[in-house]
Amino acid sequence: MQNITPFHIAIPVHNLAECRIFYREILNCEEGRSSDHWVDFNLFGHQLVIHYKPKSETETVHHNPVDGHDVPVPHYGVVLPWDTFQRFSEELKSKGVQFVIEPYVRFAGKVGEQATMFFYDPAGNALEFKAFKDMGQLFAK
Repeated sequence: MQNITPFHIAIPVHNLAECRIFYREILNCEEGRSSDHWVDFNLFGHQLVIHYKPKSETETVHHNPVDGHDVPVPHYGVVLPWDTFQRFSEELKSKGVQFVIEPYVRFAGKVGEQATMFFYDPAGNALEFKAFKDMGQLFAK
């Protein structure tokens, strides 16, 4: 696999203080620059920015069926090394994170076999973290 450059993603949050604590203390993201309306974080080497946006009462969560689970859409996250995923998922469990989809192995024994888990941040943004034992299957059909 080629050398990967970090991605940048900016997401809306309706409670900057609560989400700042979540990303810093629950996900262990190092905090970078910030202002009264946004905060940069290092999310496994990628740049995540939470931006304040007033809460909308009209937004609804959509789900698509994948491997017998209802996957929230949209979602974001990081593909982690297998061992990092295992440690991270255990750490999240120990911190009481409520999973939408508990950590498990998806597509077991098939092309694209992967460990995955889904949960929400305090603003309702869906996160997925996953890992492949064989990173060469990241885009396999």
